[in-house]
Amino acid sequence: MRMKLIVALVSGNKTEAVVEAGRSGGATGATIITSVRGEGLLPERTFFGLRVEAQRDLVMFLVADIRARYILERIRDAAGFDTQGGSGIAFQIDVEDSVGLVTQMAAIREEVEQEI
Repeated sequence: MRMKLIVALVSGNKTEAVVEAGRSGGATGATIITSVRGEGLLPERTFFGLRVEAQRDLVMFLVADIRARYILERIRDAAGFDTQGGSGIAFQIDVEDSVGLVTQMAAIREEVEQEI
């Protein structure tokens, strides 16, 4: 089965909304890495020489490719990527192969069959 990896870099206060959006779109799970750093178009502000950085989280979903764009759009809407500057980004990557999905494959196949 063809799979995609969706990677979302989001403000910490939007992580749960992004995970819920991914799940409601058909993702069967998520991996969250907390407190990552990044810099966008404008550098973060400083306060007396110290950087003031908002917490960012990295959220990853491994999904069937047929559902990937739909899930990506739901994540976009939940996080406000297109409406709120600095809220984060999300993208998808082709996955050549994967293992460890035995317990989730039934749910993934069911989602794909409903699409077809």
